[in-house]
Amino acid sequence: MASDDDKSEATESGSLAVSARGFSKHYGKQTAVNRVDLDIRKGEIYGLIGPDGSGKSSFMKAVAGVLSFEEGTLQVFDTVVDSEASAELIKQRIGFMPQGLGLNMYPDLSVEENIDFFARLRLVPDQSLTERKSRLLAMTRLEAFRDRPMKNLSGGMKQKLGLVCTLIHEPELIILDEPTTGVDPVSRRDFWSILARLLREQGITALVSTAYMDEATRFQRAALMYQGKVLAEGEPDVIGNLAQGTMITIDVEDQTKALALLSEQFEQIEAVGSRLRVWVDEPDEAAAEIQLRNALGGFVVHHVECDTPGLEDVFVAKLRQEGHVVAELPAFEAGTSSASGVAIEAHELSKCFDDFTAVDKISFTVPQGEIFGLLGANGAGKTTAIKMLTGIQLPTSGEGQVAGANMSTAAQLIKQRIGYMSQAFSLYLDLSVSENIKLFAGVYGLDPSMRRERSPWIIELAGLQGYEKDLAGSLPMGLRQRLALGCALVHKPQILFLDEPTSGVDPLGRRRFWEILFNLARVQNVTILVTTHYMSEAEHCDHLALMYAGKVVADDTPDNMKSAVTAEAGGLLEVSVDNPINAVGVLEESDYKGAALFGRKIHLWAPDDESSRNRIQSLLAEAGIAVLGIRSRSLSMEDVFVYRVLQQEKAREQSAA
Repeated sequence: MASDDDKSEATESGSLAVSARGFSKHYGKQTAVNRVDLDIRKGEIYGLIGPDGSGKSSFMKAVAGVLSFEEGTLQVFDTVVDSEASAELIKQRIGFMPQGLGLNMYPDLSVEENIDFFARLRLVPDQSLTERKSRLLAMTRLEAFRDRPMKNLSGGMKQKLGLVCTLIHEPELIILDEPTTGVDPVSRRDFWSILARLLREQGITALVSTAYMDEATRFQRAALMYQGKVLAEGEPDVIGNLAQGTMITIDVEDQTKALALLSEQFEQIEAVGSRLRVWVDEPDEAAAEIQLRNALGGFVVHHVECDTPGLEDVFVAKLRQEGHVVAELPAFEAGTSSASGVAIEAHELSKCFDDFTAVDKISFTVPQGEIFGLLGANGAGKTTAIKMLTGIQLPTSGEGQVAGANMSTAAQLIKQRIGYMSQAFSLYLDLSVSENIKLFAGVYGLDPSMRRERSPWIIELAGLQGYEKDLAGSLPMGLRQRLALGCALVHKPQILFLDEPTSGVDPLGRRRFWEILFNLARVQNVTILVTTHYMSEAEHCDHLALMYAGKVVADDTPDNMKSAVTAEAGGLLEVSVDNPINAVGVLEESDYKGAALFGRKIHLWAPDDESSRNRIQSLLAEAGIAVLGIRSRSLSMEDVFVYRVLQQEKAREQSAA
């Protein structure tokens, strides 16, 4: 904890936007935030990272002046916030965007009407409003949608409109509570690009929370929170040293048996597609690899790669090392199904709504026992495709086979053979855990004896022991989604459709969820078709289809997709500089339009590695910016996704012109 002298010196310097000492927030007997000390500097993007329930939202609401607290001190700019009157003094200098897609806006009002409403609320002069509105609409690429009702916008567009409404009175500090949750990767990158530009052009300060651990690199400084406490604070690289170890990715024969063997010695291990990722509690890579190979014994290893652990890996390792144990999965009966061949087949499927084509002649095939990922931006047509395949909606044209039945003529038969977890509705929130399981068992026609057999299995699968009588709506998001998965599995289907099943689920919950899916596919031969916005989850899939504007624009394995993009666009460079905000601007004004800010680093595409490095050095030197280092980076599925979607957008704009 900082001393009073330290606090006085920081305050007098005027360099801080927010300063908290011993900050605590309680809800009855529950402690949401526990004696947190934080300093947020003016002109920086500061992040609060952590899973649901870690205290991020409570702290942000207090900073915004909309939530009282019980212990400690909180100062925002030059005002000590300790009453409603003091909170009112800072509100005009603050913009606050609460958690949830579009929850702070009015669905039936148009984009422009929402902006005008917030401008009047914030007493923005009419002569200033026109200029600000035009500038912000252009920055967020919403200019062409001024007249569209907010309820008809995609998730990413809703969040960008929310940002415009938050910025319309030109606040000095913007507080954004999980602004990228449920938003596709392209919209997420747009969002971060807008923040970087605002910092560069207006010098604002941004306090941003996220449950996406991979977004930690976007912040200049951040605090990693868990159960109301700060586990680590500082630059992303500092937080990444919270737990020491090596992350090793291996390609090994008989993946399922190798996983079972390694799980006896290594607690932190996950299957990612055809490979295994293993955390070894040994920071020396060579020693860690030897330890892993010795544990594998006679297994044939085709590929070994040692990686620097990501923040999510480090976070899980830290919790594990402190004794936080995730419950083991229930037993999966090997060989439950001997089914083989094609489980799902779509051929030239289309769905039109009046003059709008939601799905446009898509085709793909999913073998039995495969985890198949359907990726795409908000509004790409993923959910509509699933609704046709599950018999919920009839196609306008085309045909498909699901579980050996024609999707257009045997919808009822298909529903008996599949499990479906929808994006919008999958549980009755006012029923208890046990009542939901009983209801779904009845819907699927299970007899009483089968219902008694499956109910305990689902409780164990979801880790819901002790929650049986709790209402589904009162459960944390991770538990709620696992209950929904269990209800979709109650009748032992051999095909499972999951529409964004982990949206809003914290990292521990997502890992548990995917561990269940891997066992279902590899041990019980269940076919899984899943849509997701988490590009790290796309790595778990055996095969992927990427949709854009209703069409499938890429269809391959994750590794092959990465190789194809590398062949077309070249490699990805990471540039470390002493002035990242201005450096992004310099690079964007040159040919590097895709340059993206990641804390104190910048990522950009380099068609020719050596010449690009030299040119970047020269451009930044001319601008008086010191280059601290340039290195190549491996492509992620998010890089692939963003590249492909932006490529499609560019082609669409050219054809329209």
